[in-house]
Amino acid sequence: MEVYFDLNESHATQVLSLFKETWWANERTLVEAAACIEGSQITVGIFNNNELVGFARVVTDFIYKAIIFDVIVSKQQQGKGLGKKLIAAVKSHPRLIGIRHFELYCLPEMEAFYEDFGFTTQVGGIKLMRCTNA
Repeated sequence: MEVYFDLNESHATQVLSLFKETWWANERTLVEAAACIEGSQITVGIFNNNELVGFARVVTDFIYKAIIFDVIVSKQQQGKGLGKKLIAAVKSHPRLIGIRHFELYCLPEMEAFYEDFGFTTQVGGIKLMRCTNA
């Protein structure tokens, strides 16, 4: 298994396949997958014999915040430490070394996984707010 950075539009079909395995991204289209890759400053992919089996992306200002999105490991590869490999690759990326805060969204059952990387729900009383663009 090899980690690659800076995926591009040519990887969109494989990224879309991973999206289809999730409940939260399974309605995304190929055009949207390509736009997610293009619009993210950092992308990380784990490949097994040229097959994308893990993916994460980051949107950042390269100083204060880096928000990690779409952490996905293919169902066939889960339980092999690839999620940990993805997060470690993001946090150790040379362009993200000086970031003050990494942030992400996760379900309550994933909190323990991310706590192993120093993430916490204690964020000084900050609340997530959302406005849906209809």
